[in-house]
Amino acid sequence: MTGGSGAPPARPRRITLPDGPEVWCTSVPAATTMWREMAPPGTYDRAAASLTEGATVLDIGANIGLMSVLCARKAPAVRVIAAEPAPELFACLRLNLELHCASWEAECVAVADRPGELPFTYYPQAPGNSGLFADPVADREVTRRYLTNTGLDPEDAAELTEGLHEGVAYRVPAVTVSELIRRHRVARVDLLKVDVERAELDVLRGVADEDWPRVDRVVAEAHDEDGRLARCERLLRSKGFEVTVSQDPLLTGTVLYEVEAGRPA
Repeated sequence: MTGGSGAPPARPRRITLPDGPEVWCTSVPAATTMWREMAPPGTYDRAAASLTEGATVLDIGANIGLMSVLCARKAPAVRVIAAEPAPELFACLRLNLELHCASWEAECVAVADRPGELPFTYYPQAPGNSGLFADPVADREVTRRYLTNTGLDPEDAAELTEGLHEGVAYRVPAVTVSELIRRHRVARVDLLKVDVERAELDVLRGVADEDWPRVDRVVAEAHDEDGRLARCERLLRSKGFEVTVSQDPLLTGTVLYEVEAGRPA
């Protein structure tokens, strides 16, 4: 690792999530917040609930694997293929897949529009915001707004987010979705989940034209910056999907939106 001045990575801890399973994580607050995002009637819960036995899920930007865990709880025989580039998170991801998923494969890689090696920023204190295109100022503002939307006093929210996005920079291997499909011999992708902190359009562009017919459903977090959200919508519609965009009420006033795309009935 080179560069950065963040706190040293935390050791994995095994916790029980509120109304949820036992999981391994590096940050209890981050894991708890991410699990709240999985709760009904949210986008992730709807996507997981759509799965049937034997479905295949590509979990891109898996973090510690909570979406994979949720999918396995909804459809126990689901097959999970997960990708997470941060070694600290990948260690927890593997432990959580072993705990909760009957059929899984995982790679410690970023997913982009082309293979190679890319710079990555890891936030030890805010692991869910880590990514290829980390922006500490913007990321702090999103977190601050989220906290105030929960009812926290603005001054307290500002204090809590101070130093939260001090990052550690290193380089990570990158692959495309289509490369993962080939490597793991995937015939059908029942759910493509994308949560990659500003790299969502690159991930979608990394699906080769011949592989889009394999993909049945997409759920993605998208940043409405520089027209990225609209471009994600256009790309998905051009591939034959019906697209819905929504926003978690706790993210009101931020650039974060949820994109759901499914094949017409």
